[in-house]
Amino acid sequence: MFHDRLHILLIPALQRAFKDTFDTQVEERALVLQQTRPEFEGDITINVFPFLRFTGKSPEQTGQGIGEHLVAHVDIVERFNVVKGFLNLVISDAYWLDFLQEAGTKDILAFPPTGAEVMVEYASPNTNKPLHLGHLRNIFLGWSVSRILEAAGNKVVKVQVINDRGIHICKSMLAWQRFGNGETPVSSGLKGDKLVGKYYVEFDKAYKKEVDTLVATGTSREEAEKQAPILLEAQEMLRRWEANDPEVRALWEKMNGWVYDGFNATYQRIGVDFDKNYYESRTYVLGKADVLEGVKKGVFYEKDGAVWVDNTKEGLDEKVLLRRDGTSVYMTQDIGTAIRRFEEFPDLKKLIYTVGNEQDYHFKVLFIILKKLGFAWADELFHLSYGMVDLPSGKMKSREGTVVDADDLVQEVVDTARAVTSELGKLDDFDEEEKAALFEMIGLAALKYFLLKVDPKKRMLFDPAASIDLQGHTGPFIQYTYARIRSLLRKADEAGAGTSAMDDHPLLPEERAVIKQLHQLPAVLNEAATRLDPSSLANHAYELVKAYNGFYQSVPVLKEADAGKRSRRLALSTAVAMATKKAMWCLGIEVPERM
Repeated sequence: MFHDRLHILLIPALQRAFKDTFDTQVEERALVLQQTRPEFEGDITINVFPFLRFTGKSPEQTGQGIGEHLVAHVDIVERFNVVKGFLNLVISDAYWLDFLQEAGTKDILAFPPTGAEVMVEYASPNTNKPLHLGHLRNIFLGWSVSRILEAAGNKVVKVQVINDRGIHICKSMLAWQRFGNGETPVSSGLKGDKLVGKYYVEFDKAYKKEVDTLVATGTSREEAEKQAPILLEAQEMLRRWEANDPEVRALWEKMNGWVYDGFNATYQRIGVDFDKNYYESRTYVLGKADVLEGVKKGVFYEKDGAVWVDNTKEGLDEKVLLRRDGTSVYMTQDIGTAIRRFEEFPDLKKLIYTVGNEQDYHFKVLFIILKKLGFAWADELFHLSYGMVDLPSGKMKSREGTVVDADDLVQEVVDTARAVTSELGKLDDFDEEEKAALFEMIGLAALKYFLLKVDPKKRMLFDPAASIDLQGHTGPFIQYTYARIRSLLRKADEAGAGTSAMDDHPLLPEERAVIKQLHQLPAVLNEAATRLDPSSLANHAYELVKAYNGFYQSVPVLKEADAGKRSRRLALSTAVAMATKKAMWCLGIEVPERM
């Protein structure tokens, strides 16, 4: 369990205080340290109400007794106050300054190695269309969780499953055969994933037209949707693919190759990668033997020639795992893939699936099945579920070509960053290449931060314009603060400032507020790693730079005449810059040295 330094110092002291003052033994887990609310004086608050039955005293008397003991015996507790049974402790300046000294010279977000290996699966695109806005939330979540886990001391394996087979793939292939006239990414000037996605839309148009024609001739719509010739032809193409037909396989490999080139270009631009790719064309055969072994063990049962699992005792339903004809379902291959991964990576301690919340039920069933099969690691499987992303224009539909394309959205936020930043007129000393790199960095920060600052479980509305606001709760605001600090520190170096010993005079409230935000950051990172939720870290990074901006606006730094005070404030600025850069790295966001 992670404990910050205040917890390590105060919890034993509190236990001694209860023992000495009230002759009662209090367990460590019963003692909860809270941040003191802003309207009260103090840094740490302890609710004494749960302990009144042991002390036999009033809330005020209990708080007073504990507070007096701490002030008398613990150097870092300077004074206290009691408000209606809440004991508020004021921590000494010496403690905060010692922490500041450390935070300015080392990475406070670098945890010691845990020895654990964790696999994070994210992206998992289909090769019949380009990446879209929903994929971006998935990718940025998976990537940031990977980095947070790495910062927390874990060895991380980043993987994706590429859904490269099935009827949807054949639809794009067939439409290209029919309507493509040999068009390629080179001849069309389109990225490969966009070219293939274009023919997925063309298939849907042709299919709807054929359905309407059949309906007009007297066929029921339900029957027409099953009998449309282009659909039957796509189904035949899938059968030929499964039979390893050379012609179909060659077309499949060619078009998938176009898509992979397109995906990789997008991944490179948004700054993500993978340690291993899994392909559904290979994994779909997995799991069948595992299911049949489960039948032998009595875990599964056969009914009407199919294999089923009964999860009614777990409050779920019965689920088919092998059809009557012996073919697999998605659950089957997910069972087999999970088993193979733990065989392939024998040191693997946890497997995280980053998949939208429409698959919540699927993963509940998968995890129960693997546990029934006797795999101890089934308890270490986690579904990182997330809600949909909407735009002001409404819901997305890939078959109709109305999906918000990932590349287009990235370009939009970069263009918006260019417009907003250029208006400020502070780029005169940037050449064109530097400007382009800065706009790219700001645009991607805006997009990533906006998607990551929201609890993954919540459905969200993405507003491209709001994401860029340099004064709002945004990634660019954090970047701007970092660049401001770096500029300040460069000027200090040029002037030879900050070389004196740090001043030990009482901390100003603005200084204390920033140091406390810094102090909380390792615990926030630990919470983000434990809960697999980057939003807490994203929001705390914002609170840190907001506190720093409040300090910067009201307290002189370079203009401070007292050398000791100036050195302390420069040390504070250095610590905030280091912590901000690392926190943003954990979110997959770069910070510029100047802006």
